[in-house]
Amino acid sequence: MSDNVERAVVIGAGTMGAGIAEVLAKAGVSVTLADVNGQVLERGLAKIHSSLDKAVERQKLTAEQAQAAKGRVSTSSGEERYASADLVIEAVPELMDLKKQLFQKISAVNEGAILASNTSSLSVTELAASARRPERVIGLHFFNPPPIMPLLEIVRAEQTSLATLDRCLALATRIDKSPIVVRDIAGFATSRLGIILGMEAIRMLEQGVASAADIDRAMELGYKHPMGPLKLTDLVGLDVRLSIAEHLTRELGPQFTPPPLLRQLVRAGKLGQKTGEGFYRWVDGKPVAK
Repeated sequence: MSDNVERAVVIGAGTMGAGIAEVLAKAGVSVTLADVNGQVLERGLAKIHSSLDKAVERQKLTAEQAQAAKGRVSTSSGEERYASADLVIEAVPELMDLKKQLFQKISAVNEGAILASNTSSLSVTELAASARRPERVIGLHFFNPPPIMPLLEIVRAEQTSLATLDRCLALATRIDKSPIVVRDIAGFATSRLGIILGMEAIRMLEQGVASAADIDRAMELGYKHPMGPLKLTDLVGLDVRLSIAEHLTRELGPQFTPPPLLRQLVRAGKLGQKTGEGFYRWVDGKPVAK
């Protein structure tokens, strides 16, 4: 089955949104990267261009392919592009009300588009209930950084039609991702496993079991994880992981309860790579053990 996606809008020009837009553009989709903040839009577009240039340097793309992908990405701080999109992916902060407002607004001007959420933990079924055509709503959970990570977690809401699912599976193949399909249960598959491992690693650090670097090294070398759980938490953002852990605690139980150390670091503004310090210090984009 063809995905029939020629034009897409990605809402949210942060790390995830810019990365998703790049992935789509490389696959031949015309993409509008949208954000209400003009400066964030400029940084997002610059990030896409820089990433494509690096792909040429690593011989992952030809110069011509990179230039063509750049030409497929435009930016917008308005809503004029929603009406003509075949696919809209939101990559905004993990706030249910914000996401529902977006889906209500978009489905009012475009009932035919697939509306996808990049949420890592919120209910896609609840999001779908806010749209005029809930059968066209689905979760497309990309992983950071989207141009490199091969996994695409496809979350089927209670209302998602088989046709919508099939189109998204076809799109996954087109954008060179390996999809898994999961039911819409809190945390899906990846966040439940990732958060439980991350919270336990933080508790181990609290208890003095080992240093952050050694806990991470244990998982990287002993279990072949590409990145340890504390380093990954720094990369995702301690505030983001705290929010997800609190959500999963409410939905699934106390095994996801955030450790006090995580709350203390968030209160101190030590959110990981984006602030320069979390469980590591970050220098020139690279982690340095404390």
